[in-house]
Amino acid sequence: MPFLPNYRPKKLSLGFLEKEILEIVWELKQVTVKDVHDRILADPNRELAYTSVTTVLRRLTEKGWLRCEKQQKKGRAFYWEALVSRQQAQAIQAYERLNNFLEIGNPDVVASFADSLDTTSVEKFEAIADKLKRLRQQRQEGG
Repeated sequence: MPFLPNYRPKKLSLGFLEKEILEIVWELKQVTVKDVHDRILADPNRELAYTSVTTVLRRLTEKGWLRCEKQQKKGRAFYWEALVSRQQAQAIQAYERLNNFLEIGNPDVVASFADSLDTTSVEKFEAIADKLKRLRQQRQEGG
């Protein structure tokens, strides 16, 4: 089950290429610029400069999504790895979206939205509410 990690990237917004490269990093666990570049160019219909991959990896590092390390054993190569898992990223982004929605602060707007949901969505909300009650009860009993 994804959980909300204590660590969060500094900037959550990602462009299309940033998302694509982050997916590659999650899949391969640890990457070089060449790994990512080769993976993208495996699609014969794609063109992307090697330097563009370097720029995006650096940008993802600056945003707090990746960590970059120089591997002494393997020459002068730099390796990137994700600071949060794909599941943690999904949880963080869902949390931020929900908080942004709830910041509307108008109970009538939130209630109107909730009222328009289909039965399946309402059942999901009820399951979430039940889970929250159990988690809070466990926290109170344990601490």
